[in-house]
Amino acid sequence: MEYRRLGNTGLKVSELCLGTMTFQWTADEPTSFAILTEFAAAGGNFIDTADVYSRWAPNNPGGTAETIIGKWLAAGNARRDQMVLATKGRGAMGDGPNDSSASRVHLMNALHASLKRMQTDYIDLYQLHWADLETPVEETLRTLNDMVTAGKVRYIGVSNYPAWFLMKSLWISDARNLVRFESLQPHYNLMHRSEFEQELLPLCVDQKLGVIPYSPLAGGFLTGKYRKGQPVPAGSRGENNERIRKYAESDLGQKTLGALEEIGHAHEKSIGQTALAWLLSIPVITAPIVGASSVKQLQDSLGAVGYRLSADEMKAL
Repeated sequence: MEYRRLGNTGLKVSELCLGTMTFQWTADEPTSFAILTEFAAAGGNFIDTADVYSRWAPNNPGGTAETIIGKWLAAGNARRDQMVLATKGRGAMGDGPNDSSASRVHLMNALHASLKRMQTDYIDLYQLHWADLETPVEETLRTLNDMVTAGKVRYIGVSNYPAWFLMKSLWISDARNLVRFESLQPHYNLMHRSEFEQELLPLCVDQKLGVIPYSPLAGGFLTGKYRKGQPVPAGSRGENNERIRKYAESDLGQKTLGALEEIGHAHEKSIGQTALAWLLSIPVITAPIVGASSVKQLQDSLGAVGYRLSADEMKAL
């Protein structure tokens, strides 16, 4: 496992980050424990979660992924100081008027709840799940600054931020001498490129931000299991995901799979591993976030560790 510095910080994280959105949604607690253990055994130290995971699932109040991680750590499966825990706040954890947003009241409440669920006294990377255009930016940043000063948070980052708002936040941090965002978690993969590449990528290079892409396999499409003219596999995410079905029926989607398959064959790697290698071969990328509903799925993703593509292969993709 290679370890990379997160943006302009001294924090070193594994080249793959384990996403936990599946925990207590498509992976029950024992399976989630097994996935965490397999990831740690492979040298992974970077775990990403969020307080809202997975509130959309039936009978799931949210906070369940964080709770599982806390239980796993408390059971002695890994040393807390050797793991980099990243979670996210800002999302709705209730129906009250202050149960979401990037306000001081909500973020303070959200952080304390996350710390309790994860059975830890600090978060390594605390991220805002998406932008809040109503709360004053300085209020949000001063709140995050207080969290860092209190030792409850080590670094801060964002997810799903537009470039202009991220740059505005960085400017205010600089002007007011407040803690700055050190990472961005964008939606980025071979099938979904322009949202990140047009403005966010050069911003991240210029401002030396770490980049932690989510959905690196395009919801499973880039594993090759969805093909044009073939039925969607029963029980797969594609059954209820129009985006995946559109990818499968598009000429671009099938050309992309064909190129991944050809390159992967030359390296004795799978289509999914090659899609991850494409991200790992882009200098600005820190660590793609890989999720799994089973240990077998995680093991396939771990096959991308150390896998890099040549300039010609990158050009072909």
